[in-house]
Amino acid sequence: MNAPEMHRSRWTALAVLLLAVHGLAGAQAAETEESEDWVRLYEPRTDREVPYRLMRPLGFDAGNRYPVIVSLHGGGGRGADNRKQLRVWTRLLADEARRREFPSYVLAPQSPRLWDAEHLKTIKEIVAELPSADMDRIYLLGHSMGGHGTFILLQLDPGYFAAAAPSAGTGLPQTEEFINPSLIKDIPIWAFHGDADTVCPYEREQKLFAQMERLGGNMKLTTWAGDGHGVAAKMIAGGDNGSTRCSSDRCDPEPAMLKWLFAQSLRGRR
Repeated sequence: MNAPEMHRSRWTALAVLLLAVHGLAGAQAAETEESEDWVRLYEPRTDREVPYRLMRPLGFDAGNRYPVIVSLHGGGGRGADNRKQLRVWTRLLADEARRREFPSYVLAPQSPRLWDAEHLKTIKEIVAELPSADMDRIYLLGHSMGGHGTFILLQLDPGYFAAAAPSAGTGLPQTEEFINPSLIKDIPIWAFHGDADTVCPYEREQKLFAQMERLGGNMKLTTWAGDGHGVAAKMIAGGDNGSTRCSSDRCDPEPAMLKWLFAQSLRGRR
């Protein structure tokens, strides 16, 4: 190959490489843009001291009543940017098929600290102002710090939430005991935990479940065999390595989490 041919060959190879890189970059940009589409479904609100995001029911009809899912983020969502609290499970809840099957509000507040009574007060104020909210079907879920917070808020007002789904939520190794099972034994709770979790130890979840069994409580526990702390998505998406136990025959045996959740109502507990 002579010099001009070698020169043309190099430019051709470079052009092909640039086209490939450009195509990859375009695909990555499109993927990023697509991955952010669900975020836009959660309207950012700052009309309270606590920033929050709100996803409204798909196909909202003022003549209907809609459940409210309150989502408590874990430690990775802490802050005040009103964005980091949107986690993998809020993305899954934004899936259009799920929204059609389970129309509801999803409320995602953000906190720089552990969840407490002030947060519950704000959550109640926000929910009370939601058009057509079904006040008998307010649900609470969260992972890690949010799972811990789920148990905290349930104890602060056991009669407010119709059901709860805490994931990896029984506290850090150095924390003191914080759950009084007798306060929450009548609330339908479906807890999720990896048995290899070293961040929020699985042993605490087992201890709580044993207490609920003795009290005849309404708690289901799904254990993800071999999983560590990162199991947040599975409370919505499920998994093939889970086994579920019921603390008593009061528990709803429904195997699909969202179907179970949306079947719970304060009307059935009064």
